[in-house]
Amino acid sequence: MRGRAVRLLARRLAHAVNEPEVLVIGAGPAGLTAATYLARFRRRTLVIDAGQPRACWIPLSHNTPGFPAGVSGPDILARMREQAEEYGARITPGRATSLAKDGQGFVAEVEGQTLRARAVLLATGVVDHHPDLPGVERAVQRALVRICPICDGYEATGKVVAVIGHSDKGAREAAFMRTYSDRVTLIHIGSPDALTRRDELDRLGVELIFAPLEAVRLEQDRVTALTWKGPGGSARTQAFDLVYSALGTSPNAELAQSLGARLSDDGRLVVDLHQATSVPGLYAAGDVVRGLNQIAVATAEAAVAATDIHNRLRRIDGLTVAD
Repeated sequence: MRGRAVRLLARRLAHAVNEPEVLVIGAGPAGLTAATYLARFRRRTLVIDAGQPRACWIPLSHNTPGFPAGVSGPDILARMREQAEEYGARITPGRATSLAKDGQGFVAEVEGQTLRARAVLLATGVVDHHPDLPGVERAVQRALVRICPICDGYEATGKVVAVIGHSDKGAREAAFMRTYSDRVTLIHIGSPDALTRRDELDRLGVELIFAPLEAVRLEQDRVTALTWKGPGGSARTQAFDLVYSALGTSPNAELAQSLGARLSDDGRLVVDLHQATSVPGLYAAGDVVRGLNQIAVATAEAAVAATDIHNRLRRIDGLTVAD
């Protein structure tokens, strides 16, 4: 059964490809925006969709431009996919397992199929480190557990907020949440030595408690934690309206890394002002690029990248006028 499915997917890829000029790897907001731009530039564009982009976790976004009543992540993705396909971009399921240079272009392996393209845009995003708690995925979808205070901190205004962290990143996020609430608690689940900003938390009015992750419970409409005031302190149970995870992310940058692309200290891709990586013809946009993890930013980066890809190919083909 597995072999038959692979053969069917390979045939679908072969049909969809028709020698794409540009290969977009990733079908989140960045990849789909780039696909729309490239298709409208009349570039043969193929998008490889590995499924479940980070945006699909968004229950309701209130800071996406143009949607004052809010819009869900799945709805954003569906609209973007429809728009890209309207102009002729091809979107097919699959996972790119390798990427290599091929002359001036690239060759990729996708589900056993070899694909060639003149340029590649990586929109592969990051993977969130969700707290390892029973029911955490459902809790994220219900906005009980949240991962982006920039996206939805406003909706936490006046609420009892917890931040789960294991390093100074948790302290920074808890401090940020003081923008919205004066009842913010940092639940530090790491080593006490990993937290070096305790005095600053006290100054900002952020309560600091120490607890193992196993002491946190996700209930129907709240988070509870059996917590300790400090190492060796007395135990108590606290309840919170919601909890932010400040456990970090891992970038999906392996394909670029295999080509020797330059990475930042956190493993994300370094790009220039046109979203070009250090590998000629390889571009990146969205969360896999260092910077602000926001849909609006990802779509802007994708528009810049797609435009530069088009103009670069025009220059290669001798279709530009010299400055």
